[in-house]
Amino acid sequence: MLKMISWNVNGLRAAITKGFEDFFKSEDADIFCIQETKMQEGQAELNLEGYYQYFNSAVKKGYSGTGLFTKIKPLNVTYGINIADHDNEGRVITAEYENFFLVNVYTPNSQRELARLSYRMEWEEAFLSYLNGLREKKPLVLCGDLNVAHKEIDLKNPKTNRKNAGFTDEEREKFTVLLGEGYVDSFRHFYPDKEGAYTWWSYMRNARGTNAGWRIDYFVVSENIKDKLKDAVIYSDIYGSDHCPVGILIDL
Repeated sequence: MLKMISWNVNGLRAAITKGFEDFFKSEDADIFCIQETKMQEGQAELNLEGYYQYFNSAVKKGYSGTGLFTKIKPLNVTYGINIADHDNEGRVITAEYENFFLVNVYTPNSQRELARLSYRMEWEEAFLSYLNGLREKKPLVLCGDLNVAHKEIDLKNPKTNRKNAGFTDEEREKFTVLLGEGYVDSFRHFYPDKEGAYTWWSYMRNARGTNAGWRIDYFVVSENIKDKLKDAVIYSDIYGSDHCPVGILIDL
């Protein structure tokens, strides 16, 4: 049984001062993925004994970035999706294991006024094509901050957010397309009707205190291994970022 956790730490150096390592060690995951590291490799000192560590940093300092900590040494690790236009922000780490691929992603945010929505649409198409290419070879586990709340149940205030980044019709449709291509949202696989299950809260207006959140962090698996899923978890009581960690147990 493998325990996998994913967390948008919103700055790894900041998260380290807010208990990141305590949570990391207490959960003892086999694979732990992080997004929005906001650092270059070597800028944070992590003593995580027993883990191989991999980082993909953005060219722009203090921005984006992903990290992977794994007890099982991957057969191969790659960075990005092999498209220059998409690979300078440190958004993807792919680890190949014996029985599956793991893809850790920090999906681009469409930003205020949807300034980056058209770029986001280009990214989505390129990224799905990348995932499908991997899945032809082995089953796939995708995790990370996908920057979209898929359905109305996935955020507290769907009506007032219809045209906001993360809940536009265009972004939601791309997630629907992903699932239609043969992928499974692990949390909804187990808890299709669970309300109030969120992974991100604005720092404004006591959003976390009132649970006015969004579910935008996911574990998605290729359909051919959905029966190997044992549970999906949202660690909503863990602070240290504006996101909380999410996880799965899977028999791979």
